[in-house]
Amino acid sequence: MSEHSAIEWTDATWNPVRGCTKITSGCAHCYAETFAERFRGVPGHPYEQGFDLRLVPEKLTQPLLWRKPKMIFVNSMSDLFHEEVPDDYIVRVVRVMQLASWHTYQVLTKRSERLRDLLKTKLRFAAGDPHIWWGVSVENRKQGLPRIDHLRAAPAVIRFLSIEPLLESLGRIDLSAIGWVIVGGESGPGARPIRESWVVQIRDQCLEAEVPFFFKQWGGKQKARAGRELGGRTYDETPHREIPAVVDVESLRSALAEVEAFC
Repeated sequence: MSEHSAIEWTDATWNPVRGCTKITSGCAHCYAETFAERFRGVPGHPYEQGFDLRLVPEKLTQPLLWRKPKMIFVNSMSDLFHEEVPDDYIVRVVRVMQLASWHTYQVLTKRSERLRDLLKTKLRFAAGDPHIWWGVSVENRKQGLPRIDHLRAAPAVIRFLSIEPLLESLGRIDLSAIGWVIVGGESGPGARPIRESWVVQIRDQCLEAEVPFFFKQWGGKQKARAGRELGGRTYDETPHREIPAVVDVESLRSALAEVEAFC
């Protein structure tokens, strides 16, 4: 959990859930698991239990402690819609997002059917909030493309795709009702290769559909050396968002009191 993040498309990360389990080929070289398992057994470390899934309710108030508006990646080290995270806990997490509304939240999942179902039911109260962006991971045609349909069926203001790691050509993508696309190659030891033609194909479709396009990285074992230029330029497009002024102290106290009441 960090007030500052090295991830190119966000400002900060917030992890009220830690740990996850692999469900697709895109999870094979999970950066979060690799990081967490380094600290398994280290007394007192946030990842003393490695990548085992667990709730972290003491972190629920964290966004309320950041007065300056930020772009926040929710659960960079987990998946909010994991099947072992109770519905009621997900509701509490989203309620915090509503209360700390001066931030913009990026919620990303591979459990797209659960996201769709909860946004239609228990999370319907937040589906119209423009500062909460809902996204799905897309790594290939077989497992990734169906998630886009699930996302499109969910009520939301901003829907986005994180196409990372991109493992093959995706062909033609239906980008209707999609508000943002991020593309990136896999990084770290054993990183699977990405081809420029796959990225260009997605970029061109975004251009045609007038969808903001963000190219995160080529990846590889040394991703910094590979860089993130595509065709001689970088792509840092994001959806338009209203950035409010720094929150006043009284509003912050009120929001904190409300969160503490349901914690």
